[in-house]
Amino acid sequence: MKHYFVSAAIIQVNDEILCFQRGSSKFEYVSEKYEFPGGKIEEGETPEIALVREIKEELNVDIFGLEFFQTVDHQYPDFKITMHAFKCFASNLEEIQLNEHLNFLQLSLSKLLSLDWAAADVPFVEKLITESNG
Repeated sequence: MKHYFVSAAIIQVNDEILCFQRGSSKFEYVSEKYEFPGGKIEEGETPEIALVREIKEELNVDIFGLEFFQTVDHQYPDFKITMHAFKCFASNLEEIQLNEHLNFLQLSLSKLLSLDWAAADVPFVEKLITESNG
């Protein structure tokens, strides 16, 4: 079974979070689900460097102020994933291009659970909400 190591961006805009809808996939359990954008960590990259590169490729925006948030290990039916999430900000949101996603929403923390999230992203959503209520 393949094991992927990835980074994900929790992009903050004021008191809200950007949520991205994945495109169609051969794996129904992640197809068109919401996620925090990011991608695979290539050999020789740190999770942070990989995330800056992936967000530029996927969304055409620059992120900054990366702050480690949480690591999640999740096993889907066909692959395993270790995902490192970072809270961050984007400097040029007016230039977002959805190169791999169908849609994106900017939501308050209280509305995050209204979306159909990819299973590996759910722990990040839960922690964001718990911390905001803390």
